[in-house]
Amino acid sequence: MIPLSVLDLATVSSGSTPADALRDTTALAVFAEELGYRRFWVAEHHAMAAVASSAPAVLIAHLANATTTIRLGSGGVMLPNHAPLVIAEQFATLEALYPGRIDLGLGRAPGTDHVTARALRRAADLRATSFPHDVVELISYLVPQESPPHPAPTPGSGYLPEIWLLGSSTFSAQLAGQLGLPFSFAYHFAPALLDQAVATYRAHFESSRFLDAPYLMVAASVVCAPDKDVARWLSGSSALNIVQRAQGRPGPLPSPEEAAAYVMSDAEAALVNETQSSYLVGTPEHVVDGLRQLAVRTGADELMVSTRVHSLAARRASLSLLAAQWALSASDAVSVQKGATDVP
Repeated sequence: MIPLSVLDLATVSSGSTPADALRDTTALAVFAEELGYRRFWVAEHHAMAAVASSAPAVLIAHLANATTTIRLGSGGVMLPNHAPLVIAEQFATLEALYPGRIDLGLGRAPGTDHVTARALRRAADLRATSFPHDVVELISYLVPQESPPHPAPTPGSGYLPEIWLLGSSTFSAQLAGQLGLPFSFAYHFAPALLDQAVATYRAHFESSRFLDAPYLMVAASVVCAPDKDVARWLSGSSALNIVQRAQGRPGPLPSPEEAAAYVMSDAEAALVNETQSSYLVGTPEHVVDGLRQLAVRTGADELMVSTRVHSLAARRASLSLLAAQWALSASDAVSVQKGATDVP
């Protein structure tokens, strides 16, 4: 069985504060490490009432200090919002402080609305046309070379985090392949382009100092509970949050009680069903079966799970149930394989 990792958005739930959300994310990272997850990533979002992870580098430093072995990273840093040199300095510093544990996942979306993106970038042009050049420039600051670029950050060259490209379309898939970088696809919110992006990544892959062969991770939304009805009840928080954002009234993630009390229109229900079409919600057996099918479909080398539910306790329970069932499935697979080889 391939490794599992975790994507967390530092979710601000109704009745809580951003400080509470950051404390919960820290506790969840420690718990994920105890359960044996490979990575724990946080994503850059801005001006979102339900998300407190606006400064990934700062949060990653805190998470790394609270853990000892799990890899910490960005899923991702939205590079068009920043100068490549700034990100190189931040993540080289993290790598110097926590060597061998830092991932730098790069995305080209703004991670916010156009008004906030303009405030971040201080420019009227919000297109990400320079993204490929910016990625190459950033890498040049971090990779040791005979003629280092000017300026040369310190920490910089030689303090190299694991660099990933993230994507929800074929654009970053192609670029990741051409640069020989690992690629993570956002199946959790862009399922329609999964197969095309995976094929594009593999078709354009060229070996590099980073990789000899393609390395693919696929991110999926999951809610795991002992009972399927409980899992569906917990996922109601995310469903109502989708409706609230569509109505232009974003807020903290609602409680499942709030979600259960809300009566959706047919149009709202259709929107939720479309948005959550790729979600894996149910018992551990159901969720693991869905993840295994996803791994077979894509040939993924790793899977990442995102669980947006109202409470830390529910998130911990979902990760714990999933890890246990994943390990059980791995044991079963080994037993079946061993039994097959024992047959005369």
